[in-house]
Amino acid sequence: MTHAGSGGVTITEWCATSRYARDLKKLTAELQERIIQKLEDLKANPRPPGLGFEKLKGHSNPDIYTIHITGNYKVSFEIVGSVASLRRVAPHDEIDRAP
Repeated sequence: MTHAGSGGVTITEWCATSRYARDLKKLTAELQERIIQKLEDLKANPRPPGLGFEKLKGHSNPDIYTIHITGNYKVSFEIVGSVASLRRVAPHDEIDRAP
């Protein structure tokens, strides 16, 4: 099991799935910039305030984590070593159903 944040794994690199790339392409340029900034914040500090970093319940193989981007959007990812594989960027309810 991967432990992230609070003395756990530090993310040093991102890789994006094709699903994440498709999700991202549908968003406004402003929202895309906000996502990039939030991901950089997470890379700089494993538990930055205001990101709502959490392990998604009900998913343990693989462990899936999320961060909040806006009041409505989240990014989901899994962590292997120090690399985070970006899975989705979507509204909260979509992420909770299909991360």
